Amino acid sequence: MVEDWLALIGNMNGAVRELRKLSPDVMKTFGDMARAAHQGEALDARTKELIALAISVAVRCDPCIAYHAEGAVRQGATPAAVAEALAMAVYMGAGPSVMYAAKAMEAVEQMAAKAAPAA
Repeated sequence: MVEDWLALIGNMNGAVRELRKLSPDVMKTFGDMARAAHQGEALDARTKELIALAISVAVRCDPCIAYHAEGAVRQGATPAAVAEALAMAVYMGAGPSVMYAAKAMEAVEQMAAKAAPAA
């Protein structure tokens, strides 16, 4: 395992909460922007999460990968859809994006395992 993506989300949530306390106006504005980006009907929520996941790889943001892997799974993204989105990130970001695409696939696998009903 390269990273424990579930733990990364847990660790980041506390840090982001603290940032919200210290910079409430900036964080509120960021939240408003996130909500606005998710609005609209031309793209469905799954596609938007796949785009966000691919951009997370291209900009090499581990916490972004974790959050958007979780979002992609929550919106029903299949491993094949994730792989195609990540292929575009690799194409746009070259070699370093290959390494981050591997991280993103691992994050999606961990999120899917968490979301899977217990047998």
